[in-house]
Amino acid sequence: MNLFRLPPRLLALFILALPIMHNLPAHAETAPDPYLWLEDVQGEAALAWVRARNAASQKVLQAEPDFEATRARLLAILDSKDRIPAVVRRGEWLYNFWQDGSHPRGLWRRSTLAEYRKAQPQWETVLDLDELAKVEAQNWVWGGADCLGPEYRRCLISLSRGGADAKVVREFDSVTKTFVKDGFALPEAKSDLAWIDADQLYVGTDFGPGSMTTSGYPRIIKRWQRGTPLAAASTVFEGEMADVAVDVSVDRTPGFERTVFARAVDFFNQRRFLATPQGNRLLDIPSDASWSFWHSAGTLGDTLLIELRSDLRVADNSYARGSLLAADARAYLAGERSFQVLFAPTPTRSLAGYTTTRSHIIVNVLDQVASRLEEWHRSAHNDSGETRFTRREISAPHPGNLASIGLHDPLLREDAFAEQYLLSYADFLTPDTLWLGRSAGDARETLKSRPRFFDSGGMRVEQLFAVSADGTRVPYFVVWPKGAAAAAGAGRNPTLLYGYGGFEISMQPWYSAAFGSAWFARGGVLVVANIRGGGEFGPAWHQAAQKENKQRSFDDFIAVAEDLVRRGITNPRQLGIEGGSNGGLLVGAVATQRPELFNAVVCQVPLLDMRRFHKLLAGASWMAEYGDPDDAEQWRVISRYSPYQNLRRDAKYPKMLITTSTRDDRVHPGHARKMAARLIEFGHEVLYYENIEGGHGGAADNAQRAFVQALEFSYLWQQLGAGANQPTPAVK
Repeated sequence: MNLFRLPPRLLALFILALPIMHNLPAHAETAPDPYLWLEDVQGEAALAWVRARNAASQKVLQAEPDFEATRARLLAILDSKDRIPAVVRRGEWLYNFWQDGSHPRGLWRRSTLAEYRKAQPQWETVLDLDELAKVEAQNWVWGGADCLGPEYRRCLISLSRGGADAKVVREFDSVTKTFVKDGFALPEAKSDLAWIDADQLYVGTDFGPGSMTTSGYPRIIKRWQRGTPLAAASTVFEGEMADVAVDVSVDRTPGFERTVFARAVDFFNQRRFLATPQGNRLLDIPSDASWSFWHSAGTLGDTLLIELRSDLRVADNSYARGSLLAADARAYLAGERSFQVLFAPTPTRSLAGYTTTRSHIIVNVLDQVASRLEEWHRSAHNDSGETRFTRREISAPHPGNLASIGLHDPLLREDAFAEQYLLSYADFLTPDTLWLGRSAGDARETLKSRPRFFDSGGMRVEQLFAVSADGTRVPYFVVWPKGAAAAAGAGRNPTLLYGYGGFEISMQPWYSAAFGSAWFARGGVLVVANIRGGGEFGPAWHQAAQKENKQRSFDDFIAVAEDLVRRGITNPRQLGIEGGSNGGLLVGAVATQRPELFNAVVCQVPLLDMRRFHKLLAGASWMAEYGDPDDAEQWRVISRYSPYQNLRRDAKYPKMLITTSTRDDRVHPGHARKMAARLIEFGHEVLYYENIEGGHGGAADNAQRAFVQALEFSYLWQQLGAGANQPTPAVK
C-alpha cells in the first residue's frame, strides 16, 4: 500500500529557533472559516465556483501567444512512441501500460524479452481501457494489476473513476483476456488485497461502518473464499480506528511460505505480525524500519533485510539510522540478533534503495545526491553457519539518477532471469537509457534509449550550496540553458525553483522533455532544491524537518532563493517557485512568509489549510509528518506556517497559480479552493485551475496533462519573462 510519504518532535528547540516574522495573525485562531462550503467536493455551489475560476484563468493563460504551440509540443512529447515502455515481469511476459494519442485511456499489453529488445516490438494487447470505458460508459483510469504467480493467469485489476485513489477491483483472466464471470469483485473503495491461493484472498476494504480508519483506509482484513459473498468472509486481523491502515503481505515462495499482517500506527511506524498456527505473533522488527525477506529455492537460505530509520543498539553493537542490515531470517525469528552491515551512512552518502537477483543485492547509494551502485554477493554459509556477503562497486554512469529492478521470480525453481536486472540512467541533460544487466559483472545490453527531445548543446548543470537560517548547508542543482550566466549585481534570468521537502522523498536529477521544450529552449533556468524533509541524506535529513521542526524545510528553500539572487543568477522579479502535494504546502508557506522574494508561485494539488488537513480525506495519516492541529501546543507551531491561516489582507503577494483535481481523494481539493477564495476576498490576484479528473496526479490522460502543463508554462512566462515588470490581467 502506498499512501504518500508525509513527520516526530522537539517543541522547545523549534520555538526558540522561530523567526519573529512568523507571528500568528489575529484571525487564525478566532475567526470562523467562511469557505467550508468549498470542501463539498461535488457540491453544486462549489463546482459552480470552480467552473467560474477555471474559465477566468483559462482566458488569461490561453491568451499567451505561445500557449497553443506549447500545448501541442507537450502533447506530442507525452504521446511519443519513442518513449521507453516501462515493464513488469510476470512469468514469461513483460507487461506494460501505455497511453498515447490513439489510446488516451491506455492499453495493458505484453511482449517477450526477445520482442522487447527490438526497436519496434510487437505488443499483444491484454486489455484496452478505451474500449472498456466506451462499452461501460465510465471514465476508467488504470489502477494496476495483481496477478497470481507462478502462472500469472488470474489477475486482480484495479480501475479508478477519473483517477481517484478509491478503485473498483475485478478478477481478470490474462489468457482469455476477459473478466472472470462471478469472479472476485469489489465495489469502489480504498482496498488492499492479496492472493492466498487461486480460490482465496485476503481483503481489506469498506465492509461498512467501523471498517475504515479515520484516515480512510482499511481497518479490518478478512479471508474471502471464492464463490461466497463478501459478507461471509471471516475476519483474520484488525487494527484500530486511529491507525493509518492495516496491510497484509503473502510470501508464496516454495519452502518459505509466510503471511505477515501489519498495523500502520502512523505514517512511519508499523506493528507487524507473523501468522502462525498458534495465532498472529508480533515480529520484533523496529517499527519505523523498512524490511523484506529475500530468498530463493536454492541452497543459499533465507535472509531478512532491514533498512533502519532510527539508531539500533543490540547487545554491544550499535547501528546508525540509514543503515541496511542483513540477518539470517530463520535465526532472527528464533531470537538471534546477528547482522551484517551492507550499507552504513556518512554525512554525504545515504541509501536510496535496493533490488535483488537470486544471489545478489544491488544497492543504490546517493553520494551528494547522485547515484552510485554497489553489488553484494550472497555466498554459502561460513563455518559458523552464517550466510555472508561480499561487496563490489558496479561501474555505471555518474552523476545522475540510477534505478534498478530485479527480474528474478522466487516462485520459479528454474528461472532464466534469476541473475538479471533492469538498470536505467538519466540526468537533467541526458535522456533515459534502459539496460539489461547481469549480476557479478559490469557488461550490460542496451534495451532502449529515449530520444533527445531538446537540444542540450551549450547547456550545463552545476551543484551549488546555500546556507540555511541555522547554518546548515543545503545543496541545489542549477540547470543552465544555452548562453545563460550569472551576472554581478542583479541577474536577469527567468528562473524556476522547484522543491518538495517531505516524507523522506529525494529530489534527484531527471530528464524532462517538457522543461526542455517549454522552458530551457526559451532561456529559462531550472533550480532543484534538496531541502531538509527529503531523503537526500537519509532519515536524519528527513527527521530534521518533521513536526515541530517543519519550518526548517521552508528556511532551506528560502535560503536557496536568496542564494540565487546573491549569486546574480536571477532577481526577485524573475524568480518563481513550484511544488506539488507536500511541495504545494512548501511553496504556499514560503510565499506567505517571504512574498517579496518571488514573482510566481505554481502551487499544485497542495495542502494549505493545516488547521483542518487531518479532517480531510487521507489527511489524518500525515499527522506523523506535521503534528496534530487539535493539540494546542502542536497547533501553536503549525499555525505559524499554515498558508491559509497566514494570508494577510495588507500583504503584497505574487500572483499565484493554484491547480488541483476534483477527483483527488488523497489531498482534498478544498485546500486549493479555499486558498484561492481567501486570496480573492483579500483583494489579491490569483489564477486557479481545477481539472475535473486526474486524482492526486492532476490529470487522467496525456491530453489533460499537456493542457495543465501548458497553462503552467504560460503563467511562468507571463510572470517571469521579458515582460515580467508589466502588469498582467487580474482575475477576480
